[in-house]
Amino acid sequence: MKNLLLIVTNVDKYASGLPTGLWLSELTHLYHKAKEKKWNMTIASPKGGHVPIDPESLKPLVLDKISKDYYEDPIFMEELNNSKNLNEVIHESFDCVYLAGGHATMYDFPDDESINKIISQQYENGKMVAAICHGVGGLLNVRLNNGEYLIKGKSMTGFDWFEETIARRKREVPFNLEAAIKERGADLKKAFIPMTSNVVVDGNLITGQNPFSSKEMAKVVIEQLEKI
Repeated sequence: MKNLLLIVTNVDKYASGLPTGLWLSELTHLYHKAKEKKWNMTIASPKGGHVPIDPESLKPLVLDKISKDYYEDPIFMEELNNSKNLNEVIHESFDCVYLAGGHATMYDFPDDESINKIISQQYENGKMVAAICHGVGGLLNVRLNNGEYLIKGKSMTGFDWFEETIARRKREVPFNLEAAIKERGADLKKAFIPMTSNVVVDGNLITGQNPFSSKEMAKVVIEQLEKI
């Protein structure tokens, strides 16, 4: 039996007022796989409570069957909208801490003290840290005991600047995620074709590039956890 902490955003709009939120598939695929294993999952967010969903992630072209089923499941939606406050779980032990994405996370993940503390403890203890798409922004300011950035020298991925162009969000985002990752000294690995699945494993750090990596990300996280 494994324990997973799934961290999601509380932010529902860009600075401009355009709606954003959690990218649904980046939560549901891992949730589904872990549920099949009957593992324990805790959904938490910086403020706790309501978790907005990015309307873009509910559009027919990107809403896959698994995500649609969960979106229409009142029990799951109730759990999502009663997310725990990170402060409630900061002293608990988890086999994996996972940062789900969505552009909204760029606002509340990078400077959240609880996220930084939870991730650094998790990583220093040799346990799994996983993040997908914009959720990797939650890794940017995490420092280890030696004062270095966690992602310095690590192979990893995340939503890149060209994908931001394709998503037509270049003018909306509060910062350039690709540039920020590189500034921290990480080795950013991109999919050969933008907007296609790409998952990178570097020791106990697992990162996924974009929403199209959701399925593979879930598979890799489960496989890696089963090895432990």
